[in-house]
Amino acid sequence: MTRLLTVVSMIGWFVLSDVGAAYPEPYRPTDDAQVLQRLSFKASDPVARELDRLRTDLRQNPRDLASAVKLATRYIEQGRSEGDPRFLGQAQAILSPWWSESMPPPSALLLRATIRQNAHEFDQALADLDQVLAVQPTNAQAWLTKASVLHVQARYDDARRACQRLARLAAAHVLLGCLGDIAGVTGQSTKSRELLQQILSDSTLTGRERIWIATILAETAARTGAIREAEMSFSEAFKVGIKDQYLLSTYSDFLLDQRRYQDAISLLQSETRADGLLLRLALAEQALQLPAFKNHTAELTARFAASRERGTNLHVREEARFTLALLHDAKLALPLAQVNWNVQREPADARILLESALAAGNRAAAQPVLDWMKANRVEDFQLRQLATQFQEARF
Repeated sequence: MTRLLTVVSMIGWFVLSDVGAAYPEPYRPTDDAQVLQRLSFKASDPVARELDRLRTDLRQNPRDLASAVKLATRYIEQGRSEGDPRFLGQAQAILSPWWSESMPPPSALLLRATIRQNAHEFDQALADLDQVLAVQPTNAQAWLTKASVLHVQARYDDARRACQRLARLAAAHVLLGCLGDIAGVTGQSTKSRELLQQILSDSTLTGRERIWIATILAETAARTGAIREAEMSFSEAFKVGIKDQYLLSTYSDFLLDQRRYQDAISLLQSETRADGLLLRLALAEQALQLPAFKNHTAELTARFAASRERGTNLHVREEARFTLALLHDAKLALPLAQVNWNVQREPADARILLESALAAGNRAAAQPVLDWMKANRVEDFQLRQLATQFQEARF
């Protein structure tokens, strides 16, 4: 909460995909009169008024690129905050005049890459970003987004090179945050934490910047067993007061690992729109043997079935985790985890594949993750414990 991977622009706009907190695929109704869901804000709220103003501007000139980019960007930001897939679908609809062009304007192309990234269409997103950079080689947002996509694919050397292009294009903390995030999963956790702590002490960071850096620091600390530091960093992120779906998913995972199930329920009980957050809520309810667990498990079963019927694989990681932890079906969870690993390769993806392979008694299925851990000197005590269990297993 994906992550899919945090895509943060400290230059102007930013979105979160995470992937880990992956968005459900956009649903497109066939009846304009159908009520899908009540919005989480009232018409009088500042966000609603801003969106209404931007829509009015665009209606006056539907092919005005600047107006379309502003509205699509705002929809993406709102999707990040609320975890509501409809906002991404609306952003794509806004860009429809340019969406299918072979060479859209760079600003539209960059947004198309962002939406494709959120849909796990990583190769298409990279192709879009390369098109942007071919005509705008100093586009800092494109380099940062490219680094994020390469990171989630575990193409770390390429990701570092993309980060380094930010040296003369963005503020120092953007460059260091980009590099520090990669360092945290490639055997340099101590260096990463020191670097991120230094950045976090900068009082000039904006709220979004502070959430970005604090969340990376919290994840890195948690992976290395620095629980107190992780808790403090999560607290720093929440103090900003800006709702962030990836932060919610990452912190709830932390709470689950610490067996703080009631705290996880308190955090998530009103955050059931996103599949990933509902899954984490159900995991906490299962641990406490609460009656709501059965209803939420049934709801997740229906959601994942609907996703399969649509032929999408947007949140396969969540489905694999659901199948293993809630349905207790390792044989079915394992191929889902393998499919997910072929698309994205972050610590959470590695963990569900190792857990599924261990439960299924399939050593060969775990080997790609074990090779990845060794090649990148991954410092993650949860993954190392799982690797040790494979060494000791007799199957």
